[in-house]
Amino acid sequence: MDVIKRKTKTNFRVLSTACLLLLWSACTLPPRNGQIAKSSSKTERRAVDLENEEYVMVTTAVTMPMYMNRDQKAFQRWGKARNVKISILGPAEWDVPAQINTIEEVIGTNPTGLLINGTDPAIAQVINKAVAEGIPTVVYDSNIPNADHHAFLGTDWYEIGTMQGAEMAKLINGKGKVAYMGILGMANMEAGFQGYLDTLEEYPEIEVVGKYDSKASTEEAAKITSDIISAHPDIAGISGFDGPSGPGIALGVKESGKAGRIKITTVDGEPEHLQLVKEGTIQMLAAQKRELFTWYGAQFLYDMVHGTNTLSSDDMKAGITSIPYHVNTGLLKITLDNVDEFVQ
Repeated sequence: MDVIKRKTKTNFRVLSTACLLLLWSACTLPPRNGQIAKSSSKTERRAVDLENEEYVMVTTAVTMPMYMNRDQKAFQRWGKARNVKISILGPAEWDVPAQINTIEEVIGTNPTGLLINGTDPAIAQVINKAVAEGIPTVVYDSNIPNADHHAFLGTDWYEIGTMQGAEMAKLINGKGKVAYMGILGMANMEAGFQGYLDTLEEYPEIEVVGKYDSKASTEEAAKITSDIISAHPDIAGISGFDGPSGPGIALGVKESGKAGRIKITTVDGEPEHLQLVKEGTIQMLAAQKRELFTWYGAQFLYDMVHGTNTLSSDDMKAGITSIPYHVNTGLLKITLDNVDEFVQ
């Protein structure tokens, strides 16, 4: 996400942050016991990895509550169920260059498998490096164009846009002014925006008054919402496409005294989002099945390594991937009618 403020860190700082945030394994990235730093044979290296099996998740903003409570918990449960070692690494802030540096360092330690959060197209090159080194590599959440990963599991963001567009049209009875916001320039979000606009084109009495950059900030989303309401007092609805946008839009609408009258659709199903649906401020959530794409992403790596389904005498040597290449894990539509089923 190029629009997000970044601070390039040295490898030392990345590794320090990663070590502080390591959730499952020992705080170290040098070659692990039973592993070697380099091997002339990728098949030989894979066999050595199995002696000390370890799967590594690399993301950015690793302390983001949504990641911790859903992605990382699912990955931890998977590791416990399979009785294998796992590590969760990445910078605390949203910092794609730091995520890239972390992946580079992890490649050098020869993990059994890599599960990478598809945060930004810029990580394609380091994904390709991991694959070239013979490391089973799966991308989750958002797909990465021009990357050679063995599989991708996540959500169809165009579908997120069409779901929000259709629901918004229904909520405002097919007429009125609407606006939308998210993190501009991110491939998956732009696909969501397009789905939203394509759906609303079917309603000639709906006017889209603006596209706004939330900068992944609840505070920014609230400010934008206040500005939209000031410029368009008759705004009928606002939609959000990143996690912080929903609570921010809700805050801005509440402050205007128009909660419930200005309709809100947004993404994610975190406790704060669910509460805003229960109170009637947000009308619909398009929530990703995050636990699915992290659990099954890890399982795909395990299946590759263990040859759960083989398609030749040596799939790695033959250049064959024996797992599904692209999996759409789908969406959850959460409204006042079913929100109680998701509140824990």
